[in-house]
Amino acid sequence: MKAGIRYRVSVLDPNQHLYGITLEIDQPAARQRLSLPVWIPGSYLVREFSQHLQKLQACIGRQPVALEQLDKNSWEARLPADSKKAPLQLHYEVYAFDASVRTAFLDAQRGFFNPTSLCLRVAGREREPHALELLDNAHTAGWQVATGLTPAKIDARGFGSYLAGDYDELADCPFELGRFWSGQFEVRGVPHRLVVSGTGDFADCERLLRDTQRICETEIAFWHPDGAAPPFKSYLFLLHASQDGYGGLEHRNSTALVCQRSDLPRRRSPQEPPVTAKLQASDGYTTLLGLISHEYFHTWNVKRLRPREFKRYDYDRENYTELLWFFEGFTSYYDDLLLLRAGLIDEPAYLQLLGKTINQLLQTPGRQVQSVAQASFDAWVKYYRITENSPNATVSYYGKGALVALCLDLTLRAEGHSDLDAVMRALMQRCEAGPMRESDLLAVLKQLGRRRYDAELQDWVHGTGELPLAELLQRHGLQWLQEPDPLAQRLGLRVNESGGLTIKNVLRGTAAEAAGLAAGDEWLAVELPPSEPGVEAQAWRVRKLDEVALYASGRSTVIALVSRDGRLLKCPLHWPEPRYSIKLQRPATAPVTVPERRWLQE
Repeated sequence: MKAGIRYRVSVLDPNQHLYGITLEIDQPAARQRLSLPVWIPGSYLVREFSQHLQKLQACIGRQPVALEQLDKNSWEARLPADSKKAPLQLHYEVYAFDASVRTAFLDAQRGFFNPTSLCLRVAGREREPHALELLDNAHTAGWQVATGLTPAKIDARGFGSYLAGDYDELADCPFELGRFWSGQFEVRGVPHRLVVSGTGDFADCERLLRDTQRICETEIAFWHPDGAAPPFKSYLFLLHASQDGYGGLEHRNSTALVCQRSDLPRRRSPQEPPVTAKLQASDGYTTLLGLISHEYFHTWNVKRLRPREFKRYDYDRENYTELLWFFEGFTSYYDDLLLLRAGLIDEPAYLQLLGKTINQLLQTPGRQVQSVAQASFDAWVKYYRITENSPNATVSYYGKGALVALCLDLTLRAEGHSDLDAVMRALMQRCEAGPMRESDLLAVLKQLGRRRYDAELQDWVHGTGELPLAELLQRHGLQWLQEPDPLAQRLGLRVNESGGLTIKNVLRGTAAEAAGLAAGDEWLAVELPPSEPGVEAQAWRVRKLDEVALYASGRSTVIALVSRDGRLLKCPLHWPEPRYSIKLQRPATAPVTVPERRWLQE
């Protein structure tokens, strides 16, 4: 496969965080348009990657070529009339200092990039083969390279040339550069590689590798119960451990992940006993395994099966769909459930994780304002742009989408004809591992469930009413218990207690809102009305929310003294009635063999 579009990428200056890129185009158009993506698939926000591109120049041989910038992310190279058939070359630099999974990063210890941040698109040539050559130099001495892109001619450390069938494939293969730990395993004959950067000797990467293998085995068995191989020739996990990062981004045969170093499993000395206890829901390592499970599940659900609107990506603008509740939400339903089926967590831990998702939804007033289909469509302007009012106006298509999946799964199982596992596999077959519409889901539900589910999807996905969670979970043998809400939720607040008490959010319809408290207020003190005539009012300094409860004990009203925009305000706060969160558990007397337990033990 000969590529007429060729990139050469080098580490130009790690201290300045600069990559150097040369793009060479065979047989360019007389007015060759070029553009850099404004977003990366899987992360639904216009991020303006072109803001980091600098010193763009064009030439043919030694002859300069005129460049005109057309808009924020597009340029046109105007070839001279007498130019020969020599390739058009573009030289430029990209500043890279974003340690997330979405863009590009470079310093003296590590490099990482998504081609969407570095590689200009050549208009009219996007479906042709593309080549990327990663150059080795003094800055990269001792470094290795890891990527899911197909190698053409590389050295033992991974530097050299890689090939992509088109720009979409190139864009979908991130690169990791540096010194990292690497391990491998096979599932159904397909090699999987785990690369971990940013960690130290304390991390038990071998345990992480084993647990990742169990996740992959479980998910391949989920999608291919007939024993078939997965739809890729190899798979790569790129995990970077940092002080406080978290996130993941799916790709067609790889994923980029960021976790906190404290979430990695700890290497144990020979004198220490082996780990035997199951992971707890609150363990950071459980969170990391859930992230790995989530992104790997996306290999099927969004990278193969995907929204009809994503048949071909438009990298220059937003790509809208109402189906993120399915692609992100259903993936969120299965990520922890498959940890349970893989034996990495037990049922109580899973129910605690599920209860957390339910409470997050019930504690979000925005669920009564925005449907989860609207939340999917509005992701570009709302989900990634959190404001002080977001909890009151929006709902998460991750969380509510996961609970829609739960409701569908439990309804199908209760009616005795099918389950959501079978629906997912049938959808993959119906849509030929490609674009799908909501109508495809409805058709498969009707086929396997033996009735129409239009009313359920209209209520649960396109409406703002409550989901029938308690009824369905109780029907499947679980207890829906109540426990007192934390004080912040009872008052209707989300606060920051670092260096004082600052209000982050005031939730709709709560005591805090009725008192006139607002996001950004610094809560300085509480004033207690006199208990009887002639007694002076008391005022107490507060730095934690628990101190408010301490001083307000037994009173129906207190005065919150807050600072807002430099002014001191008194806000009368009427102490609210108790509020409750839910807790899920299975009755101790429930027999192990009840049919409903198949839901958690597939």
